[in-house]
Amino acid sequence: MPIEIPTDLTSELVPLSWLIGEWEGRGRLGSGDEDSEHFFQRMAFTHNGLPYLQYRAESWLTDDDGTQLRPLTVETGFWALERKLLDADGGPGLRPADIVPALKSADEVEALRNGDGGFDISVSIAHPGGISELYYGQIKGPQIQLTTDMVMRGSHSKDYSAATRIFGLVDGNLLWRWDVATGGGAAEKSAPGNGLGPHASAFLKKVS
Repeated sequence: MPIEIPTDLTSELVPLSWLIGEWEGRGRLGSGDEDSEHFFQRMAFTHNGLPYLQYRAESWLTDDDGTQLRPLTVETGFWALERKLLDADGGPGLRPADIVPALKSADEVEALRNGDGGFDISVSIAHPGGISELYYGQIKGPQIQLTTDMVMRGSHSKDYSAATRIFGLVDGNLLWRWDVATGGGAAEKSAPGNGLGPHASAFLKKVS
């Protein structure tokens, strides 16, 4: 499937442009074995002319046949190239950006490529229950790898300490996997190294 780049897209979002649109499909909780529960997910990446993508994902628990049983959760957030913010950039708060964007050309964006040939990115995601994640990672063509730099939890939030996420575009479909460390689950306790264990994975098709 060819990647269509919107004509009004700011230059620095071109590396992320294959994400733009709505995706939906089915996934499995945990390790995805035969006892893992099923879910349906609808995910959207949109833009409004500013140098970030807006992200929203809604998920519903389903039975084995895909019939929706009840809502699971909603995530919202922002995805952007990781770079130093300049005077031309907007923020904080309602401070407007300059009419001329901080990065004006494809050549200026190409200068941000890292030593691995990809682009460093940052992703912030907020969850119900008082949890917010800040990820840093890399996008290299149709592949994304993210690792939490910080997890912020409210005073009554459930235990959640770290996570990784990977995304890949395969034959026009979006595949993702999410590993987490909570300190409370058997999967995380038995996971090697950093304590991360399988949380969920899904296979999504683009619907618009």
